[in-house]
Amino acid sequence: MKFRFLILFFVCHISSGFSQKSTYSYLELDSETTSLEVLLQKYIQIPSVSGEEKEAGEFLKTVCKENGLIITDFGTENGNYNFAASLQPLELGKPNIVFLNHIDVVMEGESSKYGPYSGKIENGHVYGRGAIDNKGAAVMQLGAVLQAHKLMNKAESNYNVTFLSVSCEENQCKGGANFVVQNYLDLLNPVVVIGEGPSELSSILGGEFNHDVFGISLAHKRTLWLNLKLNIETAGHASITPHHYANKDMVKALDNLISKKQKIIFNDINVEFLKSLGEHKKGIEKLVLSHPKFFKPFLSKQIRAHPELAAIYSNTLTLTNVYSDNKTYNKIPNSIEAYLDCRLLPETDEVEFIKDIKKRLKNDSISVNITEQTARTFPSGKQNIYYQNLKKAIKLNYAGAEVISLIMPNLNDLGVFREKGIPCYATIPVYFSRDEVETIHNVDENISIKSLYQGTQVYYDFIELMLE
Repeated sequence: MKFRFLILFFVCHISSGFSQKSTYSYLELDSETTSLEVLLQKYIQIPSVSGEEKEAGEFLKTVCKENGLIITDFGTENGNYNFAASLQPLELGKPNIVFLNHIDVVMEGESSKYGPYSGKIENGHVYGRGAIDNKGAAVMQLGAVLQAHKLMNKAESNYNVTFLSVSCEENQCKGGANFVVQNYLDLLNPVVVIGEGPSELSSILGGEFNHDVFGISLAHKRTLWLNLKLNIETAGHASITPHHYANKDMVKALDNLISKKQKIIFNDINVEFLKSLGEHKKGIEKLVLSHPKFFKPFLSKQIRAHPELAAIYSNTLTLTNVYSDNKTYNKIPNSIEAYLDCRLLPETDEVEFIKDIKKRLKNDSISVNITEQTARTFPSGKQNIYYQNLKKAIKLNYAGAEVISLIMPNLNDLGVFREKGIPCYATIPVYFSRDEVETIHNVDENISIKSLYQGTQVYYDFIELMLE
């Protein structure tokens, strides 16, 4: 099926704090005038679980091509389907402002009211797998780039602007962003990369705030996946319990490891995050948050009470699996394995971290081996035109809002660009309720139509500020 798209623009006003200059983007799809929400609906309706992205990628690439963007392919197969859609040819070598998104979604889970790929539009929301992560965010980015293509004088700009869609972000395979960076980084020539990240924070953190507070992530934790293995030769029959056997000793060691609370670590970014929150609080909350190091014992207790915050202030260690190749009740296995998903703060030395794990296990017979790890990266700076203009674009669209920087507890594709020293900023500049956030990777994932247009406008204003 061939889709023909024609972008039309007109200005609408929105209440409740959204900028009066908000621009809505409309498209012509199958010869019928439609909207961003319908584009998202059709995109959601094409399943694209990691490793099966090609069909959805072809659809999205057609949207870009039919609207006049210049396409560069960086991989055309499932598991490695990636393309750039740019305002100007990459071959011109202009410094490139890159909007990064991923085509793949996580596997559908439990049955849901709307169905994982329904794309149902109801009560002002679009439902389905990827509605937020990451198809909804991609539609915001694309709407902004298409808007720039329609309205701006691109030839006179010092920058190019590119919408970059990649595969297998969810399972971090060797295709996708990794493949693009390894093989096409010079051609892409990114000077800044904007990707998925935090939204407005006060509605999610709870409590009273003087202003809306939007987050921009400057850094992320890195992945360290570990395999623990223990072998103990014992009699096989389970009717007589040995003093030591693999399962028993591994469980005891794991209890030693995971029962101890992880140390709360204050670094420059997460301390600044607390201080920034303090500026928007009152009374004793303001005092405590404004002096986080002085009140660290008190704050540490509060931080640990909230896993989302604890993940930002500690190196997390999660037991994800314990495995023994034994399917009978009455046989004692000689070998057992455990798997740990560890996420490390940027400054953490993984050698010292593993050394501490071995010490806490209190069992020298357990081997600890790295199965996967990502490279150490350093936080992106704030004293540059990219961060400042992104911050300004958010404040243009949300009256009285403040913008603060933070670190993300999870890994995404921005990491492969940060590893190369390229400034990267993560944000989805919209309001999400806690209920909406909890649907990500979950049943009935959804995004409000209003958020689609708000995010599009912020991204467009950022482009406009960069190209003016």
